[in-house]
Amino acid sequence: MSERDVAEAIAIDAETRTHGHGDHKDELRLWLRLLTCTNLIEAEIRSRLRERFNVTLPRFDLMAQLEKAPDGMTLGELSRRMMVSAGNVTGLVDRLVQDGLLERHAAPADRRSSLVKLTAKGHESFATMAEAHGDWIGDFFNQLDDGDMGELMRLLGRTKASVRRAMEQSDEQGNEE
Repeated sequence: MSERDVAEAIAIDAETRTHGHGDHKDELRLWLRLLTCTNLIEAEIRSRLRERFNVTLPRFDLMAQLEKAPDGMTLGELSRRMMVSAGNVTGLVDRLVQDGLLERHAAPADRRSSLVKLTAKGHESFATMAEAHGDWIGDFFNQLDDGDMGELMRLLGRTKASVRRAMEQSDEQGNEE
């Protein structure tokens, strides 16, 4: 069984065997449906990046961040944007520099900090991967028409706002205690 088949079986099984306790069975089912979709797409993207470009998703994500920052970024900025530890970013950057896809220099504002940016080879490599990535995402959603996508975006926007409100309320309650 392939990695993708295993991930799919686990995700679908988790979604269909919801045994919610209390009054939140529908919310749990929704959460598991969202998680299943995310896991399916991410697993397939990881697999395709590895098979076609011999690149990991974190390397692709790091290059995507730098593509949006033509003047480069510090390792700290990359770490915050990617929501990973500085150590993880440093390891990724080291390998991408070795591969000639990034260049690293001391940051002008703070010589203790490194500034990294894509090389010409890095821009070219990322452009090729990004085009394929866009095509893959398009394929994943090609069964949804414009109305479906608009409705899904609207509902996911409301979902995101609901989660943020719940997080703020939780923070406020935590501060009161």
